[in-house]
Amino acid sequence: MDINCDLGEGMPGEEKLMAYIDSCNIACGGHFGDKASMTNSLKLAQKMGVKAGAHPSFVDKANFGRKLVAIPLQKLKEQIIQQIAALNEIAAALGASLHHVKAHGALYNEAARSDELGNVLIDAVVFFKQDLCIFVPYGSNLHKLVKKRSIKHWVEVFADRNYTNELELVSRAHGNSVINDPIEVRQRVRKMIEDRSVIVEDGSEIKIDFDTICVHGDHPRALEFLVELSVLKKNKF
Repeated sequence: MDINCDLGEGMPGEEKLMAYIDSCNIACGGHFGDKASMTNSLKLAQKMGVKAGAHPSFVDKANFGRKLVAIPLQKLKEQIIQQIAALNEIAAALGASLHHVKAHGALYNEAARSDELGNVLIDAVVFFKQDLCIFVPYGSNLHKLVKKRSIKHWVEVFADRNYTNELELVSRAHGNSVINDPIEVRQRVRKMIEDRSVIVEDGSEIKIDFDTICVHGDHPRALEFLVELSVLKKNKF
C-alpha cells in the first residue's frame, strides 16, 4: 500500500505528513516552488525514507497550475524538462535520486486525456535517460500511451477526490469534487484495496487497479486523512 502526497507547495506541517507517506511529489517551480522549498522537501524525504518525485505543471503560479495554458508543445516540453531538471540537480547535490514524475493540476488532467500532451510529458521524462516512472490515472489515454511505449509507470488513484462516471476526477469547479471527511476517505480507500473498485458520481462502482494512492498535501485535513489510512496499513487493510 504505497501512499503518495503532493508536497513542497507552501503548506505548513510537511514533516508531519512525511511520517505517514511512502512517496512524495515535489513542486518544482511551475505552479509553486523554488530552490529553497525543493531542497527542504528533498531533505525531509531523505530523512524519512520517502521516495521523491518531480511534480511539474503548466508554468502558472497565479492559478496554482490548475488552469489549462495554451502553449506550443515544444515549449511545454522544454518547461517540463526545466522543472524536472531543477529538482533533479538539487537531489544529485544531496546524494539522492528521483523515483518518479507526476504531473500537477491541469497538466495532469490534460495529459491523461490528450495523446499530444501525454506524449509531451512522456518525452520530457524520457529526456533524462534515468530510471524514472510516470504516475498515471487508471484507464486514461496516458495509461494507454505509457503501456504502448513501454514506459515504466505506476497507476494512481485518489483518496480525497471524487470520480466522474468516466473515471476522471470531478472538476474543482464543482462543489463535490473534494472529499472532506477523514472516515469517508478511509472507507473509500479500504474499498479500493479490497474490491479493486471505486464509487463514482452516480453511485455505481467501476473496477480499477493501482500501485499508489494519493492524498493532496494542500488539503486542510491531509494529516487526518493520512492518520486514517495508517490505520488501514497497520491492520493490513
